[in-house]
Amino acid sequence: MNKITLLLIATLASTSCNDEKTNELKELKTIQTMKTELATKNKATVKAFFNALTNEDANAVANLFAKDGKHINPYHSGLFPTGANGKEEIKNYWKPVFPNFDGMTFPIDEIYAMEDPNIVFVKYTGNIKLKDDAGTYNNDYYSTFKFDDNGKITEYVEIFNPIVAARGFGLLDKIK
Repeated sequence: MNKITLLLIATLASTSCNDEKTNELKELKTIQTMKTELATKNKATVKAFFNALTNEDANAVANLFAKDGKHINPYHSGLFPTGANGKEEIKNYWKPVFPNFDGMTFPIDEIYAMEDPNIVFVKYTGNIKLKDDAGTYNNDYYSTFKFDDNGKITEYVEIFNPIVAARGFGLLDKIK
């Protein structure tokens, strides 16, 4: 082969390689855009969850969950509910909670979508006003939310300090 043929082959190979890399980069960019959009959507659902709690709307809370969604309280310490399974149980979990208080807010300190955008981590504070001017209950929380492909919550794990909760609700003597 002559030098011109070798140069032409090298040029074609380089162009082909560059086209492949360009296509790969476009594909990666598309995937990253889709992940970012999904993460943004799921973080908005987390915010809607806390808004539903603030608005004391058990139906709105339950409607954010998948049919077989789970609410898990791993540190219930035998003093608080362990959680709930399914939309109906989740609604029934929250429905009796709201009348016990004179309002609640859950300001979000930090919210992150994980590498898998169907998992969201949130650090927040619970500020709950007790009835009859009995003061407030405040606790720090960490939670994870997992989502299905339809954007519904499949798992909500609520991590709180059970000692602070027991103190806030006058249950310290019940801790074993």
